[in-house]
Amino acid sequence: MLTLQVAHATHAPVAATMDAALRAAVRLPPQFSSLILGSQSPSRRALLAAALGHGDAEQVECIVPDIDEKAIGDRASDPERLVLAVATAKADALVARLADEGRLSELGRRGAVLVCGDQVVTYNGAVREKPADADEARAYIADYGLAPCSTVGALVLHDAASGRRASGVHVAHIHFDPFPPAVVDALAADPVCRRCAGGLMVEHPACAPYLRQIDGGVDSVMGLSTRLLATLLGSLSDGAS
Repeated sequence: MLTLQVAHATHAPVAATMDAALRAAVRLPPQFSSLILGSQSPSRRALLAAALGHGDAEQVECIVPDIDEKAIGDRASDPERLVLAVATAKADALVARLADEGRLSELGRRGAVLVCGDQVVTYNGAVREKPADADEARAYIADYGLAPCSTVGALVLHDAASGRRASGVHVAHIHFDPFPPAVVDALAADPVCRRCAGGLMVEHPACAPYLRQIDGGVDSVMGLSTRLLATLLGSLSDGAS
């Protein structure tokens, strides 16, 4: 397996919306048109569609691997190792499922590449899960105005024809100005925020006035670094030549 460690320090425009992420997506060369997404995430699907030049995310085929993410890795240890372990387990499960269904060979003939990923939110290097309640969400959100939080995302690509893999990790850092208490309360009270890892919903309209800077790409924050994807696809292509 090829493993790449990628971390970008480029500054994205301070617009953390899905539209901004789609506009920022790196366009993939046409030879990489047959990509299968191992995820049910709408944002990852939309970002992959944008990278492929599709106008409709429904054009991206999704096959969801069945794994118990909580049983994989140590959430108290290195976040980069954790997301890479989970993404690898997803790829393993997806390959096994497609082989059992007799579809892997057909996908190989199509030149398909399976794309699996995972992402966590960290603060001061520690993984943050979904907040247990509004009080924990309030504490999390208030922290983000004091020091940057980060998204740590891994991608594992599996070439259905050759079985070759490429993987990498991308980290993006999000800088907020301090949130007023009323904004912290409003965000913590929103059940949508509490369903997000770390209580972090960077695209929430209430966050916009306080978002100062994103290092690493808004697409990465939204769940799929298209720059990392392009790099890994290139490594698979180079290895096949």
